[in-house]
Amino acid sequence: MLESLLRGDLRLFFHINGQWHNALLDVLMPILREPFIWAPLYLFLALFVTINFGWRGFFWIVFFLVTFGISDQASLFLKDYFGRIRPCRDPIVSHYTRVLVVYCPMSGSFTSNHAANHFALATFCFLTLKSFFGRFTLLFYLWAAAIAYAQIYVGVHYPLDVTGGAVLGSLIGLLSGSFFSRRLRLEPELKT
Repeated sequence: MLESLLRGDLRLFFHINGQWHNALLDVLMPILREPFIWAPLYLFLALFVTINFGWRGFFWIVFFLVTFGISDQASLFLKDYFGRIRPCRDPIVSHYTRVLVVYCPMSGSFTSNHAANHFALATFCFLTLKSFFGRFTLLFYLWAAAIAYAQIYVGVHYPLDVTGGAVLGSLIGLLSGSFFSRRLRLEPELKT
């Protein structure tokens, strides 16, 4: 069963990385996974919560950062535990992999930190901001999925790596978002 799953994972990786590509995505996907490109989004969220919710907004930022930190460390732990080799480092697979980034990390492949971190943040934002952004909060999941897909596209992760990261991150985001919503919740400060 596991062998069949890994074969399917490899097949899907080669479709995404080797067949389902074009010149525009070859330029866009490496950029999409870079943290600095999302700085305006993080700045917007920080300003939105602090301007609208005062001290609760500050605690929202703290929980946002803690959610990121926990998902990042949990994913690093799983990378060390499983020790799966990245496709861009695998002595056989790397010969058939299109690597579109200048650096292939030495860390393990399962789970993807990018996927874990962004799905954790997407879930946290969805749970804590949905009453303010409505159905637009689903865009946080589109954001996380695009970054996770980019990890496969550029050749640094397999589909199972990003799926595992997405599940891990979603669970962490669910815990932190639920806790925040129950204990603190965002409510506009009353002006007197």
